[in-house]
Amino acid sequence: MTRLILHVDLDSFFCSVEEILDPSLRGKAFVVAGQPGQRGVVASASYPARRFGIQSAMPTARAVRLHPDLVVVPPRHSTYGDYSSKVMSLLREAAPVVEQVSVDEAFLDASDHPSGGRDLALSLQAEIHRQLDLPSSWGVASNRLVAKIATNVGKPNGLVVVPTGEEAAFLAPLPVAMLWGVGPKTQARLQELRVRTVGDLAAVPERVLRGAFGPHGPELASRALGHDDTPILESQDPRSISSERTFARDFDDREILRSEVRRMAEELGQRAREDGWAGWTVRLKLRWPDFRTHTRQARLDQPSDQDGEIFDAAWSLLEKEWAPGHPVRLIGVGLADLGLPTRQLEMFDQSWQQDQGLLRAVDEIRRRFGDQAVRRASELAEDRGRRAAKSRRTEEGPG
Repeated sequence: MTRLILHVDLDSFFCSVEEILDPSLRGKAFVVAGQPGQRGVVASASYPARRFGIQSAMPTARAVRLHPDLVVVPPRHSTYGDYSSKVMSLLREAAPVVEQVSVDEAFLDASDHPSGGRDLALSLQAEIHRQLDLPSSWGVASNRLVAKIATNVGKPNGLVVVPTGEEAAFLAPLPVAMLWGVGPKTQARLQELRVRTVGDLAAVPERVLRGAFGPHGPELASRALGHDDTPILESQDPRSISSERTFARDFDDREILRSEVRRMAEELGQRAREDGWAGWTVRLKLRWPDFRTHTRQARLDQPSDQDGEIFDAAWSLLEKEWAPGHPVRLIGVGLADLGLPTRQLEMFDQSWQQDQGLLRAVDEIRRRFGDQAVRRASELAEDRGRRAAKSRRTEEGPG
């Protein structure tokens, strides 16, 4: 199967958010940065500011010298984090695997997605702009190295697709500095070898590169040809835990879905108790056969690590979202907004403490004898019901 990797970068992200919050900044040369008198550094520069040579990581004092009328906006990192979370949620609803690599950047592995790479990227680019008014640049290729470079070539607010087999030809005319692993020292040494473009680098004999850069030399040659087999790994919100399953075939059986939700709720409850956490939010993830993905969440009255409470919330979300006869490709349950397991108890209510003690005993039994050592009576009854229904269908035959 041919790999299909998408890369997205939110253009001048901090500045784009600030323009949403203050539209008067649009079209102006401004930076999100610390104040120049306090050894501030530029975190993000608007595109008009970049025309004056102002870049991120530059001292604010130097940026102001380059353009005395520069507007300096103090950063609001929590706000940027909120916008980033919304973007990443949109991506995860659309692609099977999403790896967030920074607050404004992510890779998507859509190798088995029914839409083409261009169509999927265009759709997500338009949706991010429609819902959040944020511009984004996209690259599509057979691997993450080429997809990332394609994004940079298409900035700002562009989309560049590199067809499989054309990676080396796409990279050849580009400056060698655009290649991963080519920093200032490596670039200076390559210039001594009269290497200025990626194509120049690809033409250098391997023995010459090995002599100049040691083991790093052959790696540079491989990258210059567009080779990269680094996998895309699903990234997780550090404030959440989750469990999901992709079915070997699409299921529309209510009892199977209910059993999976219960199993995941028990897994999450056990993981939360072992790590000393409880979550305020329960999430449900459903993916249909056409790869459309829906995520829904419910806020609990109190933070919980209780299997039953997680299950009740997740199953309630599923019943609102799913209809009988609608096949499901993937199902997932998550527990988010993790914190300390504190509870507000009603007077004389001892049931929660009793449940907590019972669950910890169950956790210990499962650790010693396996996950199937203890099962709920309701789950056993569901199994018996499924077996009886299957038996009736067999006896009745296909007519």
